[in-house]
Amino acid sequence: MALIGQYLDAVAAQLPTEKREDIVAELRELILSRFEAREDELGRPLTEAEQEAILQEIGHPLVVAQRYAGGPDSLVGPELYPYWLFAVKAGLFIVAAVQIVGALAALAGGPQTFGQAIGQAFSGFFDGALVLIGVITAVAWSMERWGGKPRWMTEWRVKDLHAFTLADPARWGLGGSGKTGAEAPAGRVKPLAVKVSAGKWPGSDALFSLIFTGLFVAWWVGAWQWPWGGAFELGDQLVTVSGAPVWTALFAPILAYALAQMAVDLLGVIRPDMVRLRALLSIGLGVAGLALVWTIFQWGHWFDLTSADGAVAQVRGGLDLLRWETLDGVDQLGRSLSEQAQVLGTVLSFVLAGIGLTMVFAILGDLAKVARGR
Repeated sequence: MALIGQYLDAVAAQLPTEKREDIVAELRELILSRFEAREDELGRPLTEAEQEAILQEIGHPLVVAQRYAGGPDSLVGPELYPYWLFAVKAGLFIVAAVQIVGALAALAGGPQTFGQAIGQAFSGFFDGALVLIGVITAVAWSMERWGGKPRWMTEWRVKDLHAFTLADPARWGLGGSGKTGAEAPAGRVKPLAVKVSAGKWPGSDALFSLIFTGLFVAWWVGAWQWPWGGAFELGDQLVTVSGAPVWTALFAPILAYALAQMAVDLLGVIRPDMVRLRALLSIGLGVAGLALVWTIFQWGHWFDLTSADGAVAQVRGGLDLLRWETLDGVDQLGRSLSEQAQVLGTVLSFVLAGIGLTMVFAILGDLAKVARGR
């Protein structure tokens, strides 16, 4: 029977050599008994199609060989799968974080377009993700095949389980009810180590700050520009805005301040429960920000407005403009270039003062967090 021989050859090729002969003999007896039973039922020899149908019922050679060979029948079995899944999730998050930091560092360290940095980050993420999943799967397969488990899988302690709460989608604002342990039904385990209210992930503010500060850094280093290229209508004329020397002098300090803010925000995303440490770092950043605001105020000259006919007017501001009568007098100014520059200087002075006042209140709030630890 040629079909039986072909089938057994295909099975034997997948079997260990030391077991092959016995398994093939046992399988041959099984197939022949199936054939004989079917022939007795029909009262005639089986056609080739009927023989092949019985062989298909027994199973594909790859599947049958696995049954007889023993050992794991999957790359990652049900016992190891939860560990494999957690390792993949944690690894993908780390790969993504590394690519984000690398893209921002590339933008800050040299001339590179925003699109190039994002493209390289995505490419690096997918390459890293494929390697990561492959390595984790290979390790899990090795454990399934040859046995053996690391000590942390068999001798774990409850107080060491905090890191595993990072896999909770509700913690990252991706779903879940967001209830705290006090709000959960009786008998339920408190899911998070930090307090979550109204479904809000505690690191959401830090995440948004990280994104917007990252966009500012990309713009500050010239990775992308506003679509209008710095020209806009002011009054009844088209003017071009250019920065004053203050921004060149403070380029590095402002960049360092923004990158430090991103580092604190990244800490808030990864560890939103470290409230006191983040507050201490934010206090230092607040003091540095106030120093920058004061330096900008002291400089006075902030921008230059250039009209289409080549006329130039300076946008100047300072503490002397922080008077209500100055703000009230803005409506009385005309539409000339110099008068419009004066309007901008007055408005920007109040905006900058508001930023400084916000920083002061933020510092006070962070001091309170340091004092109470939350």
